Amino acid sequence: MSRLDTLTREIRACTHCPLPHAHRPVLQVSESARICIVGQAPGTRVQASGKPFTDPSGDRLRDWLGVSEDQFYDPARFAIVPMGFCFPGLDAKGGDLPPRKECAALWRPRLFELLPQIEVTILVGSYAQSWHLPTRKKTLTETVKNWRDYAPTHWVLPHPSWRNNVWLKKNPFFEAEVLPELRATVVAHLDSRGEQSDIEPFPGVPR
Repeated sequence: MSRLDTLTREIRACTHCPLPHAHRPVLQVSESARICIVGQAPGTRVQASGKPFTDPSGDRLRDWLGVSEDQFYDPARFAIVPMGFCFPGLDAKGGDLPPRKECAALWRPRLFELLPQIEVTILVGSYAQSWHLPTRKKTLTETVKNWRDYAPTHWVLPHPSWRNNVWLKKNPFFEAEVLPELRATVVAHLDSRGEQSDIEPFPGVPR
């Protein structure tokens, strides 16, 4: 078993943060994936499914990337490493709480040390951009408008939630300019991949 497999098993067994529900860390990694998707944290549907982006936001994200579900959930192609591995719970208004800060500090340095093959990192939302881009702009909109400052190694995206439909309408440059370039980058990195890890992508989840 590789060091990455060992660490992945350790992460999936983590109960470090106090949560109002059962711990269920969700991630997808391998030693061959060249593209890494960094989101916020699992939501209620992912907490139930045990697989990342199994919701309408995931459908939109896959459309943005121009990939199929089979490609997206192939750990040899895509690593999926949210800022918080567990669903953090809901706030008083029924929205998702921010990812637990303890999670990133505890796991991310060790994990990314074992993912040196990553060439493209897709940063979904402000939490991911804040961690990975010290030179980001003050707001998510400014950061995304200046996407060329970070591409082609890093791609800055708004969250694909329906809550951002208004943002998308106000910022048509994203779909007109960013997405075609992003899809071209993804396609260029999909074909060159190695063997999958021997660890189960999502333990306990029917295939």
